[in-house]
Amino acid sequence: MLVFSKARLVMLSVPKTGTTAYETALAPLAALVVRDPPELKHAPLYRYNRFFRPMLEKVLGPGIEVIAVMREPVSWLGSWYRYRQRPFLDGQAVSTRGLSFDDFVQAYTRGDRPPHAEVGSQARFLAPAKNGCAVDRIFRYEDPGQLRAFLEARLETRIEVPRSNVSPAAPLTLSPETAARLARRHAADFALYASLR
Repeated sequence: MLVFSKARLVMLSVPKTGTTAYETALAPLAALVVRDPPELKHAPLYRYNRFFRPMLEKVLGPGIEVIAVMREPVSWLGSWYRYRQRPFLDGQAVSTRGLSFDDFVQAYTRGDRPPHAEVGSQARFLAPAKNGCAVDRIFRYEDPGQLRAFLEARLETRIEVPRSNVSPAAPLTLSPETAARLARRHAADFALYASLR
């Protein structure tokens, strides 16, 4: 999570949406950079609302804009799958080594997910709070130019975003049955992504 006090802007770090690269590029401009632990770095909106928003509004006043990045749902799952193929996870319950992407997505759509498929939901991460706190702008991961232009205008500086934390390549093929099950079980993610301009 990045907080820009002068710009009155907070950028949430949705996992697997390139936010580590933005953190690298923008940390020198931020008043607050939450890097660790992952539960705080990747604080979903409800956690931001409960813990960070009251503190920031006490200091900066109300009206802080919250932005985030969302990735196309199948691509997002593909990034998780590839990340969990990395050798440092071998032998751990979260490793996807030896599994096909279709197997991984099938496990993700189950009610009782195994550890390797427990990756959350972008729609839940970004869901508005009951008190009305919501993400003001969500940018598509697949259109980085739009986010970069917004940040450059808001932060009044040129931004170079390096590639970082890139997962190894792997085939990401889904059977029609699995794709349909994913779309049905996680309709909120697909609907939210489709709603983004």
